[in-house]
Amino acid sequence: MRSARFTLDPAFTVGTVDPRLFGSFVEHLGRCVYTGIFEPDHPSADASGLRTDVLELVRELGVTAIRYPGGNFVSGYKWEDSVGPVEERPRRLDLAWRSTETNRFGLSEYIAFLKKIGPQAEPMMAVNLGTRGVAEALELQEYANHPSGTALSDLRIAHGDKDPFGIRLWCLGNEMDGPWQTGHKTAAEYGRLAAETARAMRQIDPHLELVACGSSGQSMATFAEWEATVLQETYDLVDHISLHAYYEPLDGDIDSFLASAVDMESFIENVVATCDHVGARLKSKKKINLSFDEWNVWYMSRTDAQVSALDWPEAPRLLEDNYSVLDAVVFGSLLIALLRHADRVTVACLAQLVNVIAPIMTEPGGPAWRQTTFFPFAQASKYGRGQVLDVRVDSPTYPTGKYGDTDLLHATAVRAEDGTVTVFAVNRSRTEPLPLEVALAGLNLSRVVEHSALADADPDARNTLTDPERVTPHPVEGAALTDGTLTATLEPLSWNVIRLA
Repeated sequence: MRSARFTLDPAFTVGTVDPRLFGSFVEHLGRCVYTGIFEPDHPSADASGLRTDVLELVRELGVTAIRYPGGNFVSGYKWEDSVGPVEERPRRLDLAWRSTETNRFGLSEYIAFLKKIGPQAEPMMAVNLGTRGVAEALELQEYANHPSGTALSDLRIAHGDKDPFGIRLWCLGNEMDGPWQTGHKTAAEYGRLAAETARAMRQIDPHLELVACGSSGQSMATFAEWEATVLQETYDLVDHISLHAYYEPLDGDIDSFLASAVDMESFIENVVATCDHVGARLKSKKKINLSFDEWNVWYMSRTDAQVSALDWPEAPRLLEDNYSVLDAVVFGSLLIALLRHADRVTVACLAQLVNVIAPIMTEPGGPAWRQTTFFPFAQASKYGRGQVLDVRVDSPTYPTGKYGDTDLLHATAVRAEDGTVTVFAVNRSRTEPLPLEVALAGLNLSRVVEHSALADADPDARNTLTDPERVTPHPVEGAALTDGTLTATLEPLSWNVIRLA
């Protein structure tokens, strides 16, 4: 088999990685919150009821902005239910996931959770534009961000939070294009409501960053037309438009599943084109950036039956996909797609953080452990900071049912401030190793620091409660940097991190 090749040159870059590209998502869904991040009776729980074993893993994962409280949940959310004395908070039916919400974990607890992760964890708050509107968004903003001297800011202080929460990044609703969404709207209806809400919120604070709802997927019948209509109303009022995408193997088509990032990159590029078209039509010099605030591998075809069988339980086991090596390789390829578009994708949120289609799993009263997808995210967050170099691969291809002939190699590279370079690469071949050659121009690199891979002879290998360390990245021998050329061999079906200095 011939080698895959590309060239790296610091003169050719994509853009600088925004730390928010490594965001995540906490929704009141299943066990993400209750017995996930919050379990007061757990042996590791701190005084606030947060699981310290989970906090340690979240820090190791390296997440930044954390979107909250949904997701579909937000379209029925009453923020005032989630503040004040816990024993006085009402129980509510959550229509999105046919569950009962106790509100034991609320807005103040979310902010405290972020503070315990560390200064890198930033709030990303969604407002309910499904069943509520402008007035409720303004009330939440005043409660959360105004220092003092008004009814709602003083109420926050009375509830024990003297300092304002300082939330800068706000989502104007969630998936409002989706018929499944409580309060689903047409593009014109939503665009007008989002514009009214954004305009009002900016009257309180013109420096907010606002995210308008884009399409829930490229396959939506209203895709692109939805973005164009919404942005026609909101272009000068918002900073980002959202994208959501999930991938799973369908009808046994593993080859197309491995090429899922082809769809993700197409989705990003088509939304950018739509944004820029609207900007040109409005004669605006402003650029709308992208918030890919839900993405993951998700076996969604199983979800409807799970949810419809529920009878309003508290924190049921929902969407607890157990990820294989195959899933982790696709997941890593999705991370590469995001990095390859870092010039316009400035926020991205892995959905979700704990238990629900998550890199971290827990057992009530028991341990927490890393799924296979934990490792690509943690490595990308750690080593994927800096300038993304332009990578254009010359690669052998393989046939897929969905995307035609597709490159076996999917790759990107990031140059850190200190001049070191990290190559992230996926070999999509299920059976053959892939030789790799990278020409290095003007980078002043002399050695391979490390080549690690996540791969396994069994593509279905996974980490579980009884075998939590079955799959971990392993060192790969043989990578070399000679006369300005990196050579390495990528194992079959593998996620690779090659660090150069």
